[in-house]
Amino acid sequence: MSSTPVAAEPVYMRSKVLWLAFAGVHLLFFGLLAPLIFTGEVLSDIQFYRQWAFEGLQDGQWQGISTDWVYPIGALAPMLLAAVFGYGPYQFAWFIIFTGLNAAAFAVLTGERTRQRCIAAYWWLGITALLGPVAVGRIDGLTVPLVIIGLLWLATRPVIASLLLAGATWIKVWPAAVILAVLAVSKRRITLLVTGAALSAVIAAVVTAAGGVRHLLSFMSAQGDRGMQLEAPFTTPGLWQAILGRSDAHIFEDTVINTREVRGALGEPVAALMTPLLALAAVAVVLLLVWALRGGADTGALLAAGSLALVSAFIVFNKVGSPQFMLWLGAVVAVGIAWEGRAWRLPAAMMVAVAALTTLVYPMFYEALYNDLNIAVALLLTLRNLLLMALFAWSIVKIAALARAAKVSESEVRPEPAP
Repeated sequence: MSSTPVAAEPVYMRSKVLWLAFAGVHLLFFGLLAPLIFTGEVLSDIQFYRQWAFEGLQDGQWQGISTDWVYPIGALAPMLLAAVFGYGPYQFAWFIIFTGLNAAAFAVLTGERTRQRCIAAYWWLGITALLGPVAVGRIDGLTVPLVIIGLLWLATRPVIASLLLAGATWIKVWPAAVILAVLAVSKRRITLLVTGAALSAVIAAVVTAAGGVRHLLSFMSAQGDRGMQLEAPFTTPGLWQAILGRSDAHIFEDTVINTREVRGALGEPVAALMTPLLALAAVAVVLLLVWALRGGADTGALLAAGSLALVSAFIVFNKVGSPQFMLWLGAVVAVGIAWEGRAWRLPAAMMVAVAALTTLVYPMFYEALYNDLNIAVALLLTLRNLLLMALFAWSIVKIAALARAAKVSESEVRPEPAP
């Protein structure tokens, strides 16, 4: 009696190899952060997080409770957690939180060791490494693993998934784009609505008890007066106007919020249009998703494409163009690869280019861009922004293709009329 040999598991799919890769990337992060960790300094925006945390702990001045704040109130949670070891070790504590959350998302991604799940995990590690400074230096890096876990658990652990997605949105607003996609196409929409509403009610009650209810939603209007940030996709024409010197377009440094904007020429009118355009784009994508769902499109594929469409819309039609926004795309593309495999090769490749170009612009050559209006760096940024628009276009085409495929499939199984 003979037996058929079972194919050996590929090396890259072995648990030990996967976790060695994870450890390698995060040890690299630790090595690069070590000079800051051992001197009590912090990276990038973490300086503000530490300041806000200790203003509350030492002086009783709480962002989002005592005063208006640019972030939702949930952002205080990781900022305070990172203060557990004190002022000096703040960067180390932040790194531990970052690594722990990433490890949780990596474990969920590789929980089913299929080929496409493992590729998705490696791909996400690579994107995180490419975006290095903004991944570990901005609060967005903590919300990304929550969104990945939330999407992957939506079908099997809907309540926990809903809590993670709602909680992430109360830390940084962008997961609302993913929530919109879930509400449009998922059978778990009621669970998400009820769970999200319950968590929001608890948060509102806590803030009200602390006397900060009037500041609870201040983050929604905090960006209202901002101009077109230098890196935002729709700022690109204004940037080239400033470079060519054919108008009064110029780079303005807003020292209050630590950002650079393009002012003059069409800068202000375009900035005024961005919020309405973003709202229209989001509504249009949701309507497209509903149409595709009613046409019989596959729910899982539709949720992945819809999440990418809405997240990329939040970036393309935004007057803020911060580099950490690319982390958002990394989360939804990683889930798309995990669910759809080869069908997501193109957005996966485009995102690698987006991440690399983003890091080249910021932090590597950012000073040359805003101080010297360096043409080479402007070209890199322009290419990055064109790729962001291409990602948005790909997701829209994908949704339409899913709807068409469903109609073709339906027509093929429909019985022919009797002669």
